[in-house]
Amino acid sequence: MKRLPNRELLRWSWREIKQGQLWPIAIALTLIIACVFGLAALADRMDQVVETQGKNALTADTVFRSSNPLPDSLLTQASQQQVKTATLTRFATMAFSDNSMQLVTVKAVDSQYPLRGEMLLSNASGQANHVQANQLWLEPRVMQQLKVKVGDSVTIGDADFVVSGEVLQEPGLAFNPFQQMPSVYIHQSDVDKTGAVQLGSRVSFRLFINGDDQQIAQIKQSVELTPSDRWVDEDSQSRTSEVFNKTKQYLSLTVAIVVVMAAITLVLTCQHYVSSRRQTIAMLKSLGAQRPWLIRWLSIQIGSLFAIGIVFGSLIGVFLEMVLRIPLTDVLPDPLPSYGLMPFLLSVGTCLAIGIPALGIPLIGLLNTSAASVMQPSQGNIPQKAWLLTLLPFGLLMLVYGGNTLVWIVLASILVLFVILGVISLLIVKGLQGLPASPALKLALSRINRSSIASGIQFGALALSLMLIAIIWLVRSDLLNDWQQTLPQDAPNVFALNIGSYEKDQYLQEIDAQKLTRSEAYPIIRGRLSEINGVEAKEYADGEDKSDSLRRELNFTWAETLPERNDLLEGEWGDPASVSVESDVANDLGLKIGDTLTFVISSQTVKAKVNTIRKVHWREMKPNFYFIFSPDVLKDIPATWLVSFKAPEGNSAKTDAFLNTMARDFPTVSLMDIRTMAGKIQVLLTQIVWSITVLAGLAVIAGLLLIFTLLRLSLSQRQDEIRLYRTLGASKKRINKTVWYEYGIMALIAGLVASFGAESSVASLMKWGFELEPTWHFALWVTLPLLAFVTLALVLRTLIKQLLIPVNKLGS
Repeated sequence: MKRLPNRELLRWSWREIKQGQLWPIAIALTLIIACVFGLAALADRMDQVVETQGKNALTADTVFRSSNPLPDSLLTQASQQQVKTATLTRFATMAFSDNSMQLVTVKAVDSQYPLRGEMLLSNASGQANHVQANQLWLEPRVMQQLKVKVGDSVTIGDADFVVSGEVLQEPGLAFNPFQQMPSVYIHQSDVDKTGAVQLGSRVSFRLFINGDDQQIAQIKQSVELTPSDRWVDEDSQSRTSEVFNKTKQYLSLTVAIVVVMAAITLVLTCQHYVSSRRQTIAMLKSLGAQRPWLIRWLSIQIGSLFAIGIVFGSLIGVFLEMVLRIPLTDVLPDPLPSYGLMPFLLSVGTCLAIGIPALGIPLIGLLNTSAASVMQPSQGNIPQKAWLLTLLPFGLLMLVYGGNTLVWIVLASILVLFVILGVISLLIVKGLQGLPASPALKLALSRINRSSIASGIQFGALALSLMLIAIIWLVRSDLLNDWQQTLPQDAPNVFALNIGSYEKDQYLQEIDAQKLTRSEAYPIIRGRLSEINGVEAKEYADGEDKSDSLRRELNFTWAETLPERNDLLEGEWGDPASVSVESDVANDLGLKIGDTLTFVISSQTVKAKVNTIRKVHWREMKPNFYFIFSPDVLKDIPATWLVSFKAPEGNSAKTDAFLNTMARDFPTVSLMDIRTMAGKIQVLLTQIVWSITVLAGLAVIAGLLLIFTLLRLSLSQRQDEIRLYRTLGASKKRINKTVWYEYGIMALIAGLVASFGAESSVASLMKWGFELEPTWHFALWVTLPLLAFVTLALVLRTLIKQLLIPVNKLGS
């Protein structure tokens, strides 16, 4: 055969693409790169936004907390690593003015604080963001309680300060109603002159650090932690960190699922491409074409297809990411964080990693097609070494998702579910074949059963694609439902602490008179867990302070009944001299029902038996407790009380007036107003909800497009068979009805099987991946079959007329 130059081979390839011979694979490659690029770019930006918000909530990249002064070794190491630092010393003391006094939390910071987030300080001269020496900044409520204004004198401990202004906004997010009093800010250099920090004082020391991961890791390694020391990172911040971590998991999960859906469609598209080349290869070999020439010809074709996919896919991907940002304009930061080259590399890498083995393995077999296949079609032999190409996509997955357990759980499940879904679907079709049916329906069932392997692959691919779409949306819905519990509409936004037993009833009456929604009143007593079954608690925990319950004094309470919002896991409440234990503490310390615990409370020793173990939802903005006692255990120990309530909404001045009245009438009660903090959390949740909703919507659209392509390929493979029926005289009506029956059955069965697979997979993801309780989604069993049928109808409408044209008319 005459050797053609590469330019002629390229023209030949472009002619085939232009005439419609190769366009399905070009479109598939373009679609995959566009979807993966757009999704990865937006997900990368969202991930940066979520990470930034998490660090802003922490006010730094990482924080060192201790009840001891900051060690010199830590400060030296931070200086050597040339990281940005800020310090905070926190303690409680009395603030006095000429008119009143108030217990406050003093936050002594240096001039670099905060490293992240924003602090707004205001006075007549304007606004400031940092505290300077000899300054005193008060929360508005403290100014009202002390009856002072800017320029007045306030005494903190032994030191007199002139009020510099108001604290309009504190940085970060923190919620612990037991440890927060109204805040005042002074400079770190002014701590000593207050005289409030003495040996034995309850003080918290913090070092805030901004630096890259390597610098922070080296600093952490250089410090040996004591039982009172703790590193706090973005992923260890309790309530808000749960939301951030789950959002990141969801972003990774969504990208991985879209990649999997792209892989399924690309593999099937490549199989169709290779099968369409088999007769051509046999014919060229019969005309004398040699293997090297065929390799060159196929390489140019494949290279052209990948070039089209990469160029157009990347351009469409950039445009797609821009379109998807439109709904997020109000919640994305300005300027936007750059997504860099990673989305492009990921999309092209995904395309190559899937396309090379998907095309390479069957192409190697295609090259082994004999020239005799022109007369007698046959399959080419695929050598075993060719299957090593499958290591390429797994290598990419290891590189991108090597440390993401959730993604690997999903991928492993997908491999198993693909086979299971296909087999179950075929078994259902075989069961239907024995039922009485019309001739067209019987022909459709016979057609599916006759090519069981091909039908099984189609069933598996369609059901798996539907299932993955459902997983993306259901996980999103379940996460949003769970996050709504963090800040529900009736969440309390004011906490009243240190209520004396003598004034508790009157205080509650004042709240109820305003018809405000409030919690029950909780008695609060501080103490420590000292012994477990007669053994020192630390030794019982293998000598490690691995539980927060052993690091510090805790707030205990007692109750006739357990809180309804706590889930009872084991035991039964009601026995005297008993205590209910939070599940994480029980796991950390190995506690079980019947164990005897000893506590030291106000220099008194009390004992109680564990009779219940509870799961506590710590992210909720409500008081929660590690230990809840039966009332008889603590009846002889004096306690203060705590109550939370929802302050009136709409009229801020009216709310402030009510709170001021309560502060004046009950001067010993500390009011903690968290309306500002609740607003911060609501903004964060709004951003996250928008993020994952847009990503889920993109993934669903990408999945539907991939299913559309998959069904078109499936119908295209039926083209010769349908035309043969038409040429042999079968009526359009009969063929039309048979095709609708066949694919209608496929859509219905695949939808139902996918619903079962999605329910099972989402339940597993919720329980083991996101650590949430799974729920059932009954609407899914109707939605998925309907979605499959609507998509199928769109495909059939676009192809059925062309498929029903007889061969003789095509050639005329």
